[in-house]
Amino acid sequence: MAPPSVRRLLYVIGGVVFVLLATANGAGYRYGVSDQAFYIPVVARSIDPALFPLDASLIDAQGQLMIVDEAMAAVAHGTGLSLDMIFLGAYLATLGVIWAALVLIGRRAYDSPWAIVALGAAFTMRHRIPRTSANSFEPYFHPRLLAFGLGALAVAAVLRRRAWLAIALVATAAAIHVTTALWFAVLIGVALAVREPRLRRTVAIGGMVAAATLLWAVSVGPLQEALVIMDDTWLQAVASKDSLFATDWPAWAWAANLGLLALLWWAHRTRVRRDEATAEDRALVWGASALVALFLVTLPFVAAGFSLAVQFQISRVFWLVDFLALVYVVGAVSGPRASTIRAAVVACVLLALSIGRGTYVLLVEHPERSLFAVHLPDQPWDEAMRWLALQPSDVHVLADPGHAWKYGTSVRVAARRDVFLEEVKDSALAIYSHDVAVRFVERAPLLEGFPSLTAERARALATRYDLDYVITEVDLALPLVYRNAQFDIYSLR
Repeated sequence: MAPPSVRRLLYVIGGVVFVLLATANGAGYRYGVSDQAFYIPVVARSIDPALFPLDASLIDAQGQLMIVDEAMAAVAHGTGLSLDMIFLGAYLATLGVIWAALVLIGRRAYDSPWAIVALGAAFTMRHRIPRTSANSFEPYFHPRLLAFGLGALAVAAVLRRRAWLAIALVATAAAIHVTTALWFAVLIGVALAVREPRLRRTVAIGGMVAAATLLWAVSVGPLQEALVIMDDTWLQAVASKDSLFATDWPAWAWAANLGLLALLWWAHRTRVRRDEATAEDRALVWGASALVALFLVTLPFVAAGFSLAVQFQISRVFWLVDFLALVYVVGAVSGPRASTIRAAVVACVLLALSIGRGTYVLLVEHPERSLFAVHLPDQPWDEAMRWLALQPSDVHVLADPGHAWKYGTSVRVAARRDVFLEEVKDSALAIYSHDVAVRFVERAPLLEGFPSLTAERARALATRYDLDYVITEVDLALPLVYRNAQFDIYSLR
């Protein structure tokens, strides 16, 4: 066995490789994309409350449930760092937490260091959990990924019989992303109750505290709107989110997600037959089974449209089941504890697959992307956003409703200005607020056929909604205030 100093060096090198492969398989780190279309404005608003005077209610619909935005704002104030650098640091720190969790889990669950290599390589191969709106990994920073890393550390703590450390890690995760921590609370709580009878009372008390907190939140706290049935307008606003209502899933999605639990049990039973499974392994498998049971038990409430049940997006419990299945399938296919050669072969195969897939994703699927895009790119859209960012903070912008996915970043992220509609994120935030849902349903039809927008139609919208500028790729008979190679910005005043 290598000396401790050598092992630490190997873990550091492994962590660097892990970061590179995970990022490459995710098509590269990019600041300001996907869910950051919501989260960056939340942090920006924490730094400068004067931002987004018109979109404040929309941004606060989910932002009020988080505290990480205030923490990142404090970092920005204390260090003077820009948000793009803070988000990069948070991303790298999150990957460090996940890598540490994988190593600690592997050292307890496996006998061969090669199996740890296999687990790390397998985790880097990002994939979507069917119809859950969750990916196994995201190549950007989001609080739920950090909470997931802390939850994975809690899994390692359970395997190492450090129950109170596992509880503390889940509690810390709850301060970062509530729902992700909630699923880990179920997983870890059931595992501890199964493994350690002396902790069953503690787990029960924790469950009652959580229930009391939820009761407070829905009665006088931030979730007062949650105990209602979603009406037709609300359902129309979230109709594009096929992850919300599992009753609408196709058969293959049901088979794939329930198959994750079956795969987990198969891997566990395989290790039991080889006398490799521990009582902690068994407890975690039962914890994963409890998550699936929770999903099935709450399904009628989701199908009935109870807003709180829908907002929890309980189908994301399969993200955790997928993770545990990965851990134990790697252990099962790596062979018996004495089979070091077999574990090495599995590790090398998975490592080669990860390297090959990451190379293909970056060089063939997305040759326009770099491995790390730390700042917003110098492209026509972002150049136009920089001009808008120089305008007063209360300006109201009209843009193509699909601008975030068409051009890479949203107006709220790149310009930090209010925008009339951003269809992907606005419909997602409608999950958490009936008022946001009404706003989305009212505005979305007004921008149908945006590429054929006329000056008269733009003026009518400006009069009705107090708009200041419109950004478009076509010429309009309006006062031109900015132009670049692709976009024109016209004044609506």
